[in-house]
Amino acid sequence: MIRKSLTLFLFLSSIFICAQRNTSSPYSIFGVGEEFSTKTVEQISMGGIGAAFGSDRYLNFINPAANSNLTYATYVFGLLNNDLRVRSLDFDQTTSTTSLSYFALGIPLSPKVGFTFGMQPTSAVGYSLRNSIFDDEDNLIDLTTFSGTGSVTRLYTGFGWNFWKGFSIGAEIDFLFGNLQNSITNSRINVDLSTRNVEITDIRGGSVKVGAHYQGKLKNEVDISIGATATLENTLRATGDEYLYSVIFDTAGGESPRDTIFQGDLNGRLLRPLKTVLGGGIGKKDKWYAGINYSYQDAFQNSGYFNNSNNAYIYDSSSSISIGGFYLPKINSLSSYWQRVTYRLGMKYEQTGLLVNGTPGSNTFTGIDDFGISFGLGLPLGNRVSNINFAGEIGRRGTLNNGLIQENYFN
Repeated sequence: MIRKSLTLFLFLSSIFICAQRNTSSPYSIFGVGEEFSTKTVEQISMGGIGAAFGSDRYLNFINPAANSNLTYATYVFGLLNNDLRVRSLDFDQTTSTTSLSYFALGIPLSPKVGFTFGMQPTSAVGYSLRNSIFDDEDNLIDLTTFSGTGSVTRLYTGFGWNFWKGFSIGAEIDFLFGNLQNSITNSRINVDLSTRNVEITDIRGGSVKVGAHYQGKLKNEVDISIGATATLENTLRATGDEYLYSVIFDTAGGESPRDTIFQGDLNGRLLRPLKTVLGGGIGKKDKWYAGINYSYQDAFQNSGYFNNSNNAYIYDSSSSISIGGFYLPKINSLSSYWQRVTYRLGMKYEQTGLLVNGTPGSNTFTGIDDFGISFGLGLPLGNRVSNINFAGEIGRRGTLNNGLIQENYFN
């Protein structure tokens, strides 16, 4: 019965992850959309650290080698609510989305080997923008709307092996798939028919990540740990169709497609270079931990379909640094529930590698950076092994400079 229930839940979760709307960010108009970090709720609440953190009951989405420490069969799923305030010099707007952010299962195959698999979205498109042109008397004469939906999801499996005195290695392989739809609709005064350009693409790809982890002891039972991962160079491929056709709108807001003006094939590639993550940490088991992470990746290389809007954006190298940790007053306290609660805190700064709103061949593009502060609670359930984990992340992405948009978010 349990096996059947788990299979049904995994099946329904996979459908929900692939079908849901995961973002409302205007910056999801570029490339394959807004990219999501592959981190658990616990890791997010500590600023995104995890390359060096190993646990016997928490999964590690950053470093597969750290999953060699698993003692229990561990099933996790995460829910995300994103409250977003979008600002420019001309407007201020708020929006909210709720989505299932991941599910995964970790199984200890032996005291030294842990196996994991799961599914989670890695990027999403979910924007709706408009550009209005008015005449000298402030009458609307031209309206262009931009909209996009879709997501890219990863299905992955991995393992970690503690092969010698605290030294672990691991590997993870994933398959990426998704569907994106982008459209532009233009309407003009005194013209009955509007024109619409639609691009529908299927995204396919895969990647391999390798990791290493070491955990040893200092004096007074203090643990020290270091970790590193490398996601090997990989390519996302896009194939699909482009349509240009006329459309007529009625007074009730309905629409009827008319003549097809153009139809063609779409093909493109997005080469993602080697990405490295380094981390270190210090702490006491089931008491406290403090760590730091640093990641770096060279610029994406885009061609074909992904290069159609090269005059609007380019890619540069990306990097991030995060610090954080947790404190657990007394894991086996009988007198106070709140002494068994895990308290987490962290901070991150990321240069996303996305540069927008410039002139090709110049240095006028503006980088989109992301800064956030996070906090969280790990609430133990009755058996002291299962937990409900909450995380809050307050941050800002983008800038008001160069005519761009600034996003203030609470996750």
